[in-house]
Amino acid sequence: MDKKEHGIKGIKKPWPTKKAMAQVYELNLWGGGKSNFYSGAGSHHPEIVNPYIEVLTSFLTSFKNPLVVCDLGCGDFNVGKELVRHTKKYVAVDIVPGLIAHNKEKYQEKNLEFHCLDIAVDDLPTGDCALVRQVLQHLSNAEVQRIVGKLTKFKYVVLTEHVPAGDFIPNKEIISGQGIRLKKQSGLNVLAPPFNFKVKEEKQLVAVNLSDGEGVIATTLYTVF
Repeated sequence: MDKKEHGIKGIKKPWPTKKAMAQVYELNLWGGGKSNFYSGAGSHHPEIVNPYIEVLTSFLTSFKNPLVVCDLGCGDFNVGKELVRHTKKYVAVDIVPGLIAHNKEKYQEKNLEFHCLDIAVDDLPTGDCALVRQVLQHLSNAEVQRIVGKLTKFKYVVLTEHVPAGDFIPNKEIISGQGIRLKKQSGLNVLAPPFNFKVKEEKQLVAVNLSDGEGVIATTLYTVF
């Protein structure tokens, strides 16, 4: 995956994301103390995690026939582990090899698979529903564009993003890494340019206003077809 290249305005260079995200875990940039695999407060703080698990459980259990779910950017799997039992199959994906190896050892269920993939570069697993939780917010517009183009293969996409409270200019450019667009008073909106994700229906499932005034973590369900 490191050797994959992309072209932006005629310039080719390696995708930086795999190295950047591996560094996040190696240096514990999202906290976690001595743990080398900690995906930050967004995956552990009850204020953020519990409402998400509640609405996702309600959504997943609303189907007579359980869905095949692809978790694109599963992180340390502290959230995903609560959802596996409500699915026919749960395919969890992340870009950091050591993290995936750790998850494979720690979490084992008959209907659970882990794969190390760069979702901007590699083919995505097949499934009914994609979960993309606080992943795209860390990526450049070029990478987001590539991923959004692949999400059309899923009937449902559940997207969670950390965005400013109130109105904001969406989709300002950033360099892929641990930071997000919030510092630029921006956030992702995949329906807006340059992404223009085409969906059949949009429904906000939950929005958590952070107590420190640092924006909103919003989870939206998109029905694609």
